[in-house]
Amino acid sequence: MKQRTHIAAVVLASVLLSAALAAGAGFWLGRHGQPAGESASATAAQDSPRKPLYYRNPMGLADTSPVPKKDAMGMDYIAVFAGDEPAAKAAPGEIVISTEKIQKLGVRTEAASMKSINKTIRVAGRIEADERHMYTVAPKFEGYVERLHVNASGQAVGKGQPLFEAYSPELVSAQREYAIAAQGVQALKAAGAEAQAGMQQLAESSLLRLKNWDISEEQIRALAKSGQARRTLTVRSPVAGIVMEKKALQGMRFMPGDALYQITDLSSVWVVADIFEQDIGLVRNGARARVTLDAYPGKVFEGTLAYVYPTLKTETRTMAVRIELANPGLLLKPGMFAQVELAAPVKARVLSVPASAVIDSGNRRIVLVATGAGHYAPREVTLGARSDDEVEVLSGLGNGEQVVVTANFLIDAESNLKAALSGFGTPASAATARSAAAGAVGNTVANTAANAANNAANNAANNAAATPGAGAAPATAVGHKGRGKIEAIDVKGATLNIAHGPIASLQWPAMSMEFTVANSALLKGLGIGSAVDFEFVERKAGEWVITAIVPTPAAAFPAAAPPPPRQQHSQPHAAH
Repeated sequence: MKQRTHIAAVVLASVLLSAALAAGAGFWLGRHGQPAGESASATAAQDSPRKPLYYRNPMGLADTSPVPKKDAMGMDYIAVFAGDEPAAKAAPGEIVISTEKIQKLGVRTEAASMKSINKTIRVAGRIEADERHMYTVAPKFEGYVERLHVNASGQAVGKGQPLFEAYSPELVSAQREYAIAAQGVQALKAAGAEAQAGMQQLAESSLLRLKNWDISEEQIRALAKSGQARRTLTVRSPVAGIVMEKKALQGMRFMPGDALYQITDLSSVWVVADIFEQDIGLVRNGARARVTLDAYPGKVFEGTLAYVYPTLKTETRTMAVRIELANPGLLLKPGMFAQVELAAPVKARVLSVPASAVIDSGNRRIVLVATGAGHYAPREVTLGARSDDEVEVLSGLGNGEQVVVTANFLIDAESNLKAALSGFGTPASAATARSAAAGAVGNTVANTAANAANNAANNAANNAAATPGAGAAPATAVGHKGRGKIEAIDVKGATLNIAHGPIASLQWPAMSMEFTVANSALLKGLGIGSAVDFEFVERKAGEWVITAIVPTPAAAFPAAAPPPPRQQHSQPHAAH
């Protein structure tokens, strides 16, 4: 009995010890960490992927989808997650992009600065022989080719090198006449002056005839010394160069003026390039030129623009220019194609921005100016001269202002999308979103944006009930809201004069001012004296555009309120 009692006591002590250890472990876990089940659930929550709120059109159109899909061109819609929308409120006309999205888009800014605008004109050219160094060998007498010394085209010859031997009966007769006249002059030295003068004139006439036939002085001296006429005459090269053309054949008969050889000096050549019509005003004589050829990779030939031809080729709308190049080693062969770069200074020290910073919509040029961290303001600018990578800014931008030079088109597409989706939270706001889209992109593409916004609004309205939060972008106020009475309507000019109450978002007092409507369809059903609620934006400095307007009960506009001061106000913010 005692033994059983002892065993029971031991078992009871073991149970109590295990319970104490379990309690201690639980206390330690409570102080230093989470329970195992809770830690596992937290890890799983961290590893689980984020769920997209909705999917937006990849081209920036006002169209969303609660599920993944493709557009008409087969591009996947882009997922939009919670937190992608900017938390900061944008000033009127500003675009706000989150820091994470800026990094994803690769947005980069650069300051507008004073620079010299230089343009490099790149055109194709061809190597041609210098026409001033081309010579033709054409005898001035009739004869026969007795013997050829240079018998192949492409052969290099030196100045004075024999080309061929010519036999001419006329030449032989002229030589004999000169030889006889020269001997007569010597024989009549003792005769009277009149006889000497006659013989001297005969000798000079014979000598002049030989010189006119391009007989060299050396040959004439040899003839006068020997007094014997030679049967053949050696015709020599007038210059050093390359035989470009040879028509002389041994034994052939030639007539006066026949071109038997064409010899060209290729120590310098021309590059003839065709300049496009829009660049004609930038080229000047004396401009430096760089010429490269596929035959010599990495080798650059420096030359000077020597002549601008005065006529334009109507077929290609180009004008030829001539560049002179030295040709050491005769590397440049006539007929070669070349790539030509002409330095064309345009303007010196003008305000300029990179060409990639400009968004050209056809009728307006816009740059995105960085106004703060993640804040960008579209600015319309007037442009001047252009270079390869810089463009002159005549107005609309100041020196030192930071402009977006990369991903600006993506930011522009993002801003248009947000403007179209801003009111898609409920079906009732679809009309407001349609008007906002039409006014945001301007008159040129208003109909396209409005139709896209209409489709997106219908999709958002249909999907809002089935998938809460998936069919609408996070609501962000775009533009400003007001309430007032219509005092005047100009249907043709698409303007309204409204006596409105205070505008809290702009800190405006009550006043009467003129607004432009984004679409003339907004004027339908409105009349003078109508009480209206309206939304408007500042399309550009001083231009206030109504994007949505709906009639309201007359009682909604306090009748007892003091009448607002009548003042035509094209730029309200200037008065405040």
